[in-house]
Amino acid sequence: MEKIRKTTITEFIFDENTNKHSGRPKKSEVDNSSRTAIINAAAAIISREGTTTLTVRSVCSEAGVSTGTFYYFFHDKNALMMNFITEPSFNDVELKTPIKDLPGRISELYIILIKRYIKFGRQFVRNFYNPENKILSAHMGERDGKFLPGTVMERSERELTLALKEKIITLPASINVHKIAVGLCSIVKGCVFEWCLNENINVEELTEFIIRNYLFRYV
Repeated sequence: MEKIRKTTITEFIFDENTNKHSGRPKKSEVDNSSRTAIINAAAAIISREGTTTLTVRSVCSEAGVSTGTFYYFFHDKNALMMNFITEPSFNDVELKTPIKDLPGRISELYIILIKRYIKFGRQFVRNFYNPENKILSAHMGERDGKFLPGTVMERSERELTLALKEKIITLPASINVHKIAVGLCSIVKGCVFEWCLNENINVEELTEFIIRNYLFRYV
């Protein structure tokens, strides 16, 4: 279940579109259904128009909620956009596949993200994954050679590290766990891109097939 962010009595909510502090949300609007409506509204706008036209005001209009309600759940537009990348937090995801089946476990991890993309549809992904989306480029890569905490890439690297420690995989001296995790991220991006181009592609099967073949050499 999604957690509701709590505000304090002294917290001010700033409306980036009007340059005024918005009113406090109605009690009837402060529940998970309003949060879901905001997320779905943002996805609908991105699917139709792309990411560059997305504003807090347009999302609230689409969702039928006040700006106060928006800021109850999200700090700003960027925080809303990050929702599509970081939720659910991959720190908290429980994987059913045992670590001894590392290729299957990594596949399960990434397919959680892919299922989320499938839910929002190809057009959303086509518009979301583009060079103009600064949020995506800032958070789906590395910072100082590390992945951001809570991302699917960071979790996959931890799984690989555990597998190496338990001698489920062995690596040559020329490669390390981080490089493999970077390769996995590129593989999944390619699978998602192929899915966007070809409606006949089963992106879940394609992702698992390529991940298994990629990791097979190290198991």
